[in-house]
Amino acid sequence: MGRKRISPLSVQLLLADLVLVPAALALSTWLRASLPVGQGGALPFEAIQLPWFVYLIGLLAWSNALILSGAYDPERVLRWHQEAWRVTVASGLAILLMAGGLYFAYRDMSRLQFGYSWALALILLLGFRAVLRLYYRVAGRTRPGWRSRILIAGAGDLGQRLATLVLDQSRWGLDLVGYLDDDTQKHGTSIEGAPVLGFLDDLPQVIESRRVEEVWIALPARAHERLSQVVTMAEKLPVRIKIAPDYFSMALVHAKAEILGGIPLIGLREPVIEGSDRIIKRLFDLVVGGTCGLVASLPMAAIALLIRLDSPGPVLFRQQRVGENGRLFGMFKFRTMVAEAESLQDQVLVTTQDGQVIHKHKHDPRVTRIGLFLRRYSLDELPQLFNVLRGEMSLVGPRPEMPWLVDRYAPWQRKRFAVPQGITGWWQINGRSDKPMHLNTEDDLYYVYNYSLWLDLRILMMTPLAALRGRGAF
Repeated sequence: MGRKRISPLSVQLLLADLVLVPAALALSTWLRASLPVGQGGALPFEAIQLPWFVYLIGLLAWSNALILSGAYDPERVLRWHQEAWRVTVASGLAILLMAGGLYFAYRDMSRLQFGYSWALALILLLGFRAVLRLYYRVAGRTRPGWRSRILIAGAGDLGQRLATLVLDQSRWGLDLVGYLDDDTQKHGTSIEGAPVLGFLDDLPQVIESRRVEEVWIALPARAHERLSQVVTMAEKLPVRIKIAPDYFSMALVHAKAEILGGIPLIGLREPVIEGSDRIIKRLFDLVVGGTCGLVASLPMAAIALLIRLDSPGPVLFRQQRVGENGRLFGMFKFRTMVAEAESLQDQVLVTTQDGQVIHKHKHDPRVTRIGLFLRRYSLDELPQLFNVLRGEMSLVGPRPEMPWLVDRYAPWQRKRFAVPQGITGWWQINGRSDKPMHLNTEDDLYYVYNYSLWLDLRILMMTPLAALRGRGAF
């Protein structure tokens, strides 16, 4: 239940890559024996022939790298530049994996030959994908019936989202004919590159005149009776019918459909980061978080001593926060306020005219002397490395929020909990606490919708500079 269906195109690409990678290795041998470059010039072909297990290492390295990079995931390679980027990233990972394998299994491969194999494999993989895209584009124009001609019933928000998907996946043989909609103001207009062809009642005539093969119904939930009428009309015609339920607006981030016992189920709260991405992010947190914890152990001990000397009370402060999918957990921080700070919270809260709550202030009287320094440079956050190692947080993600603030969230703001909450994130390097809470959420949602390991690395690299500037940290 809930497993992704493997697309035929993904299988085609995988099979092609299983041929192209060994071809690159064979060509690299030929080039090293033919071109008079490198140490010793052209080498004898017999001396540089590769044993069979080198080809196996190459296949395993490249296939795993391509899978991990998402190069076979249809949703990630809709556009040519997305596919080219993921294949290029995969090539870097593949070369590292292959170098590691050869170090243990076969060290006689020429370095120049190794470089040839990498460059040739990248060129062949990108070239094949470019030719395949061109073939699909030409085939769609020259082979009648090759494309599925799709008519969307409903030109609202849901219908337009479907149109975008069809246009993005035109490589797969999908062709958008247009829309039907009962809104007369939309008639004769073009939405997402496709025309609104008439009313919903015009369905039979449009299907016949436009040679439509599939009807995708995208009517709002309030138009249930109208949806039944459209389905009744379409059932009498030689077309395939698909319905897009208008529940996705209620989804926190990604809505996913699955079938259980013949009954369709739509998940409205599904993890954004899953599968191999989830494993990689967790391993990254454990390795980098553990290393940072060891490096920071002595500074943390010194900070603990300073806090103890500065004011009475515990060194660590554990506060309940809201984590991924709304789960509550205790977040560790160095204590930067007086011991009774929680009971004084109501005295410093400010509510803006539009109802937004500001709970951080530049001159909060509860902050201690050492606490002011720790907050300015975000050193009070160091104990959260323990939360990372325990799996309650990630190094990078939206900041965990206090439950009473989350209770005030609008529904759209709750989407920030669709990923693991983090020590640092996109809004920390783009303004930090000098932005109101609701603007912080917009930055967090940018991270949610654009998550990648490379974005995590970028945020981590920019965090020290943001912390040193101390802008908005109080």
